[in-house]
Amino acid sequence: MTSADEARALDLFLRREAGGGGEVQVHETPAAKVFVGPERVLKIKKPVDFGFLDFTTLGKREWAIRRELAFNRETAPDVYRAVHAIVREDSGDFALRDGDDDGRDVVDWALEMRPFRGPVLSDHPDRVDGRLAERLGREAARLHARAGVSTSRKGAAVLDYVLRSNAHQLRSLGPALDQAAVERLIAKSRDAFDVLAPLLDRRGEGGLVRRCHGDLHLGNIVVEGERPILFDCIEFNDALSEIDVAYDIAFLLMDLGFRGRPDAANRVLNAWTDQAARTLGDRAFESLALLPLCQSMRAAVRAHVSGHGGASDIARTYVEAALRHLAPSAPQLFAVGGLSGSGKSTLARALAPGLGPRPGAMVLRSDEIRKRLWGVGPRDRLPPDAYGPARSDAVYHDMLRTARQCLGVGWAVILDAAFLKPAERAAAQTLSAELNLPFQGLWLQAPAEVLRRRVRDRRDDASDADEAVLEGQLARDVGEISWRRVDAAGDVGSQVATALA
Repeated sequence: MTSADEARALDLFLRREAGGGGEVQVHETPAAKVFVGPERVLKIKKPVDFGFLDFTTLGKREWAIRRELAFNRETAPDVYRAVHAIVREDSGDFALRDGDDDGRDVVDWALEMRPFRGPVLSDHPDRVDGRLAERLGREAARLHARAGVSTSRKGAAVLDYVLRSNAHQLRSLGPALDQAAVERLIAKSRDAFDVLAPLLDRRGEGGLVRRCHGDLHLGNIVVEGERPILFDCIEFNDALSEIDVAYDIAFLLMDLGFRGRPDAANRVLNAWTDQAARTLGDRAFESLALLPLCQSMRAAVRAHVSGHGGASDIARTYVEAALRHLAPSAPQLFAVGGLSGSGKSTLARALAPGLGPRPGAMVLRSDEIRKRLWGVGPRDRLPPDAYGPARSDAVYHDMLRTARQCLGVGWAVILDAAFLKPAERAAAQTLSAELNLPFQGLWLQAPAEVLRRRVRDRRDDASDADEAVLEGQLARDVGEISWRRVDAAGDVGSQVATALA
C-alpha cells in the first residue's frame, strides 16, 4: 500500500469512528485535520514543519496531542476527552486504543473531543453583546489567575521574539504588502518596545509571564447557552504560549475591534481588568501601558498569516490596523454622576469606546470597586455596613488612585459613581487639574418615577441600590452641581451627543 493509499484508508477509518453511522464534517487546517461527527470529534496532527511548529515524527505528534489535551482541559474540561493511539491490527485494519498504549503498532495519535453545542464567535461577532463581553473578559482573567507562572522566560524577551518574527515575515511578503507601511510599522513597534522593555522585564520577574491561552481570538471561542468556552490553546511552542497576560488578552481585544466591535472590545477590557485586579492588584491596570503595542503585534501576526495564505487585501488591512494601534492618544478624564437609576453605567459604557487608545476608556465603576475591596464577586450583594461613610470614602479614594495610575500610562478614564457629595466631585476635578488633563463632569438627571422604575427593574448588576436607597438619595441635598447636566430620561445616543458637545 502506498503512502497515499494509507492516508486515504486512515481518513476513511476516522470518518467511520467519528460518525458512528451519522454524518461527518471534515475541517482542515495547515497543521491538523478534524473529523466532526454527531457525538464524537477526532483530531489528528499533520506531519508538517513550519519552523515554529514541528509535527514531522510520530513522537512529536504524540507529544503535541497529549499537551493539547492537558492544556485545554484548563478552559474546556468537558470538551476535551482523551488521547487515542491509532494502531494497525493483525488483520490490517485500523483501531483506536486508549492513550496508555505501549507504542507497538501505533501509526498515529488522535485527540477525542465532543462536538460543540453552540456557535464559534468568529462566525458571529454580532453575538457579543454586553453580557457576553463581560463574561468573556472575566473568564479570560480567571484563566490568567490560575495559569502557571513561567520561570524560564523574561518579559521583554517574549515580545522581542514575536517582533523579530513579525518583521521577517512581513518583509518576506514583498510586493503583496505596502513595504513602506511595513517598515513604518517595524520601526514604530521597535520604538514602543524599547520604551516598554523595562516594564516587561519587571512584570516577568513579578510572575506575569504565564502559560496563557496563546491564541485567544474569536475563532477559538464557542458559546454554549450563555457560557463562553475558550478552546484550542497553543501547545506546540512554549515561546508562543508562555507570555505576558496583557499580550494574551490583547488578541481578543484586537480581533473584536478589527471585526467592527469596539464596544464589545471595551467591555471585555473593563471586565478583564476588574477581574484581574482581584488577584493581580494594581498590575492589572499597569497592563494598559502594554496594550497598544500588544494589539499592534497581534494585528501584525494576522497580517503575515493572511498574506502567506494568499489574502493580500486582508493582510494590508491588518497592517493599517497595526499602525493605528500605535498612534498616540492623549489621556483625558470624564466623570459621570447622578442618583441610582439615572443610567450612569449605561452612558459610561457608551462613551468609553470612543475615548483614548483602542479599545477605549477604562470605566472605573464604584459598585465594582466596592465589591472588589470587600473581596466578593461583582454580582454578590453586600451587607448594609459595606455602605457606611468610611467604606464609601475608601471606595472613592481607591477609584481616584486607580484613575491616576491609568491616566499616568496615557489611558482615558471614566469615573462612574454617584458623586453625591460636593467633596467627591471636587476631588475628581482636582485630580485632572493636578495632571493638567482635560476634565468633563456629567450629571445625569431624570424624573423620580423613571429612576424608581429603573432601580426596580434592574437585574444581574453590580449595584445593590434598591428603592429604599433611591428614596434616601431623592431626599438628600447634593449641593451645587457645576457639572454638565444630561437628560437621562432620553435615549443613550442623545446623552452621548450632549456629553461630547
